[in-house]
Amino acid sequence: MVDGESGGAWDDGLIARRVTAESEQAAVVEARGHNAPPAAPLAYDGPLRSRLDALRELIGLSRTRLDSRTLAEAGQVLDEAAARRRLSGQHTVVAIAGATGSGKSQLFNALAGVTISETGVRRPTTAAPIACSWSDGSASLIERLGIPPRLRRRPLQSAESEAQLRGLVLVDLPDHDSAAVQHREHVDRILALVDAVIWVVDPEKYADAMLHERYLRPMAGHAEVMFIVLNQIDRLPGEAAEQVLDDLRRLLDEDGIALGEYGEPGATVLALSALTGDGIGELRESLGQFVAERGAPARRIAADVDAAAWRLRPVYATGRRTGLSEDARDDFAARLADSVGATAAGEAAERAWLRNANRACGTPWLRLWRWYQDRREPVTGRLPLRTQADEEATARQQVEQAVRTLADRASAGLPAPWAQAVREAAVRGSQGLPEALDELTARAGLPPGKPPRPGWWPAAVLAQASMTLLQIVGGAWLVGQIVGVMAPNLGVPVLLMVLGIIGGPLVEWSCRMAARGPARRYGVEAERRLREAAAGCGRARVLDPVAAELLRYREVREQYGRVVGVG
Repeated sequence: MVDGESGGAWDDGLIARRVTAESEQAAVVEARGHNAPPAAPLAYDGPLRSRLDALRELIGLSRTRLDSRTLAEAGQVLDEAAARRRLSGQHTVVAIAGATGSGKSQLFNALAGVTISETGVRRPTTAAPIACSWSDGSASLIERLGIPPRLRRRPLQSAESEAQLRGLVLVDLPDHDSAAVQHREHVDRILALVDAVIWVVDPEKYADAMLHERYLRPMAGHAEVMFIVLNQIDRLPGEAAEQVLDDLRRLLDEDGIALGEYGEPGATVLALSALTGDGIGELRESLGQFVAERGAPARRIAADVDAAAWRLRPVYATGRRTGLSEDARDDFAARLADSVGATAAGEAAERAWLRNANRACGTPWLRLWRWYQDRREPVTGRLPLRTQADEEATARQQVEQAVRTLADRASAGLPAPWAQAVREAAVRGSQGLPEALDELTARAGLPPGKPPRPGWWPAAVLAQASMTLLQIVGGAWLVGQIVGVMAPNLGVPVLLMVLGIIGGPLVEWSCRMAARGPARRYGVEAERRLREAAAGCGRARVLDPVAAELLRYREVREQYGRVVGVG
């Protein structure tokens, strides 16, 4: 590839095209053993495989909740990881990238030991990338990059070079700042596929905003598979090279790129001159050790997973505690119970029990009066339904408010897509809920007929009958004395009548006192039954769907934790 260079090093202004016959022969021959058996495929270690599996599961669980554009990058990472895994694990593909005039093609030639990529001062330069492989079995890797056979080369045959860089596939890219759009597309496409990249900068453009903002800063997480090379230090006098190198490190630190200094993992930063060869040996040695480790492909995939996970963080991670608390569930059930009038129903049941107790244990005269009233009014043994329009409207509003409150509490703190899914589940469940509550109210209300009677009622009825009998006997006795049938004796009949008259109300009052406890329990039971019916209806229609959405979110959050390596 022709790479534009500038400066006094090429004072003749001509493109360097003349090479020796031996170099030309080495440069134009394609990778030896093109038809050789492919190398062993790449193998990922356990943690990386686990992260990729988690990412695949995460995408599967999220397809119905997130749009395809949000998941596109993560899906692309999985596809590229699978594609790279099927290819050689014995080779490391390293791209040389840089701006126009940075000298990357000259560095490419210096590493290959022969002029393979043309250099010159023309701009724009050659559009097509060139690949150079130091060992056999790399054809499938180069094909993945879309580099045709006519642009594949072998380096100068050297036992030392092949031993040092065995497994290296070096790719010379077009200028990333080329005026031709196609050139930049080549750069972006191949940078997404290679295992590592050597960024070549020069003393004039090392601080170029386009380089830092478009490439280095977004790829900060890929520092372990990056080399930053300051080229053309032969053009800097004295200690200027060290000063420029220090400023370059400062800029890289601002970009968030970790530097591999003092044995720490990170980008390797070097200064060299591809023209004079100064520093080429150090780069060759670092590159040889980097390739010999054979860990770059997996580290590149891991960095891609990190980048995809970081971009997905807003739709999965939250700094707040999420879920549906027991207080929120209880409040929802209480609101539904209020909407069906559970408290009022319990009070009505208690009054009905007391009324029946009074009827059963009251004096005959009072019972006769009540019988007369009952003939004029229908018996109300079943809990009445809400029939008034205003009562129904109020109940519907209470149900809607209960659902909205529950949805707000359940979705609080959730990322936007999952909060929306929770609210939609609550709204779907609320459809038809008021009607279902009305139906349940009718079924769960008081049973038809009279409330059950306790065991002491027959004794109370017998006692009341005895008091009535005393009144009748005493009255009949007095009447008999008045008409002369019986001997005059006012004491006994009057005493019997007084006992009956006083005893009847006393028995009735005693029964009323004794009936308060059972009546209260009967009312509480009726209220509990109605509350449970309302809560069950709300749980089946609203709480369970909302809980299912929250469970799905917890599942994807756990998978996301595995993807980022913390779960």
